[in-house]
Amino acid sequence: MVIAMNVRCVTVIYHDLIDSIVAALEARDQYTANHSRRVSDMTEQACIALGMNEQEYENIHIAAHVHDIGKIGIPDAILMKPGKLSDEEWAYIKMHPQIGADILNKSETLQPLTKIVLHHHESWDGGGYPSGLKKIDIPWGARIIAICDSIDAMMSDRIYRKALSSEECMNEIDKCSGRLYDPHIAKCIIRGWDKIVEPIYK
Repeated sequence: MVIAMNVRCVTVIYHDLIDSIVAALEARDQYTANHSRRVSDMTEQACIALGMNEQEYENIHIAAHVHDIGKIGIPDAILMKPGKLSDEEWAYIKMHPQIGADILNKSETLQPLTKIVLHHHESWDGGGYPSGLKKIDIPWGARIIAICDSIDAMMSDRIYRKALSSEECMNEIDKCSGRLYDPHIAKCIIRGWDKIVEPIYK
């Protein structure tokens, strides 16, 4: 009984930590916070479609919720710039996965999320960042989040462009499968698009 109560307490504290991190995101940048929620919801549905149970995907789901926490360390002038970024500014943006992993790594409870957050911008062909990992060397959770992250970026309005339609976005994911994205995960998400993606944008 005592052990069960302790487990519940740890779970409550764990989720309180996540809520605090998300609140920090909201205070800094409302777009990033809302984006993270959508990516998290999409990631959860993708994990279910991939045949994972809640215990298996819990850390992936939570990592998706905080995958952009490292943007707290990016200067406002760069993070919120309406136009094209310079090479130097882009180099700053590419630091956010490492910053996020460093933040999470300071908490023993959140350490299981660090590698997922660190590698969510890696590409299947090795052309991503920060480590240039490829294929199955990229953590499984990071591969799922990478696709959901891209979907939300494409299906959200930005200052410099309008959102893609659902069909246009799905075609783009399909086109980049096997290059940017794990083809197995991409195929699963495309197959379940009406349950995984479309409900997020209704």
